[in-house]
Amino acid sequence: MSEPHTQYKRIQGVLSRLESVIDAENAAIGVDRDYDLGRSNALKSRCLYDMTVLFNQVQPDQLSPEHRDRLQSVRTKLDVNHAKVQAHMEAVREIAEMIKKTVAESEADGTYSEDQFRRIELS
Repeated sequence: MSEPHTQYKRIQGVLSRLESVIDAENAAIGVDRDYDLGRSNALKSRCLYDMTVLFNQVQPDQLSPEHRDRLQSVRTKLDVNHAKVQAHMEAVREIAEMIKKTVAESEADGTYSEDQFRRIELS
């Protein structure tokens, strides 16, 4: 197998894996409570790393039109993914703040708070 053909196959493989991971993550965010976002992120990071290594060896003008089109498609999907992950993380932060506030309010029953108790010296 010649080197250009091997490189072509490697690029195809990495782009296919990355696109599959992004598609699955985009479909699951906000829908599937059991989706392992951490695992997906690890897979996505690995694909992006592999892609970076491959593209360090290839000049943009050496890419086939098919690869350029596929890269644009992946970039578009990554933009959607970024927006979905950002919205998901913001929702998680808001929920965590609501829980924190609820716990703090339930503990404020007129007795000393933990911080106030620590400042009092007991004899």
